[in-house]
Amino acid sequence: MRTLRPLRLIAMAWSLIANTASAQPASLNPEEAASYVGKNATVCGLIASGGYATGLPAQPTFLDFSKPYPNEAFSALILGNDRTKFGTPEVSLREKYVCVTGEIFLYAGKPHIILRDPEQLSDK
Repeated sequence: MRTLRPLRLIAMAWSLIANTASAQPASLNPEEAASYVGKNATVCGLIASGGYATGLPAQPTFLDFSKPYPNEAFSALILGNDRTKFGTPEVSLREKYVCVTGEIFLYAGKPHIILRDPEQLSDK
């Protein structure tokens, strides 16, 4: 009987891990994203504004969710080196409902995801 206890503990641990992983929502709305900083998640919402900042280092493209900049709830960020993979998303995705997937981080107090691959983005 004693040999079964370690196996039971392992099974219980795996069960807890599986239940914890499934406790994360399948997708977040932009207002929920700040609660998931440091985690991989999918954020879905309306692109309210966007911009291509050619004058900034790394020439980022911003896609602002829910409300236009500077009142956005969340932003997706495409760095200049990756921009050609996405076309002109600040124009083509404006006022569209999209989902982005990646690790959420805070910048200037707002949650962001960096998009490096078009597969991280889906429009509906």
